[in-house]
Amino acid sequence: MKRNGLAALFLSVFAASGLWAGGEEPLWRGVRDYRLAHESEILREFTELLAVPNVASDRENIRKNAELLRRMIERRGLEARVMETEGNPVVFAEKRVSGAERTLLFYVHYDGQPVEPEKWAGTKPFEPALRPGKLQAGTREPAPIPFPAAGARHEDDWRIYARSASDDKAPIVCFLAALDALRQSGLGLKSNIKVILDGEEEAGSTSLFPFIEKNRGLLRCDVLFMCDGPAYYSGDPTLFFGARGITSLEVTVYGPDTSLHSGHYGNWAPNSALMLAHLLASMRDPNGRVKVSGFYDTVAPLTESELRAVRSIPSFEDEVKRTYAFRRHEDAWPSLMEAIQFPALNINGLESGGVGRKATTSIPASATAHFDIRLVKGNDPRDMAAKVVNHIRSQGYHVVEVEPDAETRARFPMIAKVTGGGGGYAASRTAMDLPVCRMVIETLKRHGSRPPVLLPTLGGSLPIVHFQDLLETPIIGVSVVNHDNNQHQQDENIRLGHLWLGIETFAALLMI
Repeated sequence: MKRNGLAALFLSVFAASGLWAGGEEPLWRGVRDYRLAHESEILREFTELLAVPNVASDRENIRKNAELLRRMIERRGLEARVMETEGNPVVFAEKRVSGAERTLLFYVHYDGQPVEPEKWAGTKPFEPALRPGKLQAGTREPAPIPFPAAGARHEDDWRIYARSASDDKAPIVCFLAALDALRQSGLGLKSNIKVILDGEEEAGSTSLFPFIEKNRGLLRCDVLFMCDGPAYYSGDPTLFFGARGITSLEVTVYGPDTSLHSGHYGNWAPNSALMLAHLLASMRDPNGRVKVSGFYDTVAPLTESELRAVRSIPSFEDEVKRTYAFRRHEDAWPSLMEAIQFPALNINGLESGGVGRKATTSIPASATAHFDIRLVKGNDPRDMAAKVVNHIRSQGYHVVEVEPDAETRARFPMIAKVTGGGGGYAASRTAMDLPVCRMVIETLKRHGSRPPVLLPTLGGSLPIVHFQDLLETPIIGVSVVNHDNNQHQQDENIRLGHLWLGIETFAALLMI
């Protein structure tokens, strides 16, 4: 549909619904009025959900989450059910609308990353706490405050601290509150609505692909919204049209079969920590460009329109560096937004010997590194992992998949055990100029309180490819949470102003 035709369509639809009046756009204002009158209720339901532990491996509590979410959705008049998979359950819901011309499917995940409670700054991961501002690095300030009484105002810069406060329970609550606001405003939905809540996204969504394959008809839709990830640094509502894929590897290199006295054997026995350091240094140059052979060969280039979109995004790089207190950034690419359009090899963790109180004057027997490989369109997870393994071989290592025995140790001077690399999923990207994508963009521009930022690809990873391969439908990502939310770390949080704006964003999407 051409732009002029699209504009005419929206004028007629919104005039008929009473959402368009003399150039004003009352939709977001009505939603905001509802939110202002119900902030305490929204947060009470949100904190109840956050209080249920949701680490994917905790099957008992994952099921409690699923049942609670089913009840929350049913209260909004949708038909909801908990559906079994080979792993954690999926929550599916739908609402059929008489005369609907299209069906919208919303994906959100309800599981969260593992937690280390002792690392949280004076609060607990599953006991939501309210702080009157962002936690200052290295401190416990500002201290938590009580949640205000019903009817009291909640300031935009206040933050709720809890696991999954941002990733990814916030979009669920935004979606449900948006339904409430539209219902109270007397605004009927124009499209059929479907919802799928994934219970193991943080564990790779391994059960999701067979679930989608088995339930293609149930999940059929005209557009799928993947609701995850941080909004752009400006704080504006953010639409993304692709997401990176991911796979991971763990590499262990070996010295002697036991730690040795560094005085008696230093300068002679192989030092596994040093061996690993040399191996890792061989993989990337000082600017961050990966030196693994063929690492960038399969990248599908951006289209001209996608390149223009990337280069039109305002830079917030100086603000990001101030937020996270570093000065130098890796400069293999012209900008942060262009950097995330390429695959990345990230070292997530290192382990060898001991430090601090656990330090000993010993040569460590082994050293381990964990990697993630962030993939872009065109990359195959297994192929990318294989390239890294081939690089390890090129550095003189004999690669094994299990702990080396004495015979193997005696035969090969350098041994690396590599595990992983067989899982993960590919990246995906939807063309931004498809008619349905233009319709969504125009909806948010016309009926949101702030214009959206448009990203061809999100930096994070989502299992979009599972849906795209099987449902063959356009997929658009929706990001509403603050970028500095500490997702996947201790002290995860959601800024209330982002939560409130997220409700307005979902309300606009629901009126397509």
